[in-house]
Amino acid sequence: MAYDKFEILKSTAVPLPIENVDTDQIIPARFLKATERKGFGDNLFRDWRYNPDNTLKEDFVLNNPIYKGKILIGGKNFGSGSSREHAAWAVYDYGFRCVVSSFFADIFRGNCLNIGVLPVQVSPAFLNKIFKAVEINPATEIEVNLPNQTITLLDSGENELFEINDYKKQNMLNGYDDIDYLTKMKEEIKDFEKTRPF
Repeated sequence: MAYDKFEILKSTAVPLPIENVDTDQIIPARFLKATERKGFGDNLFRDWRYNPDNTLKEDFVLNNPIYKGKILIGGKNFGSGSSREHAAWAVYDYGFRCVVSSFFADIFRGNCLNIGVLPVQVSPAFLNKIFKAVEINPATEIEVNLPNQTITLLDSGENELFEINDYKKQNMLNGYDDIDYLTKMKEEIKDFEKTRPF
């Protein structure tokens, strides 16, 4: 199994109300040397999290202990720029299982879906409601229901539907990547092959 199954996630959230966050900000290019998915979380938002002397920047949200959880709330146009897969790897390796925004760059969205991070695109109005709710109460819980394709602020019950490609949805529900999906169909592929002329 490529990653943990994603069905219903209930979690607090980390707010990052910055628009046009690109993949070089998510994981700077100098940290792209590894080819495995491990260790990238240490350098997620590296230049925003750390000073040049490697001390923490106290005013950055990931360094603020009142914000935690498996959901990252980003501003509009999250994941723009370079197509590097490592940006999604860094988000996953840090511990986030869902990123919420009002707009995602297509390649970043696809890279997230390939490794088990659910990108939930909501309306700008609902995104603002989430930011306000978390700002007022950092302990605010959010429910992301993949089977029903809903995201809900549990305190108020306000929710919104989100879209997802059905193939990717089924893969996430089962914890499959593309190779797992094909492997699951191995017997069907063999049976189909028998019907084909040589």
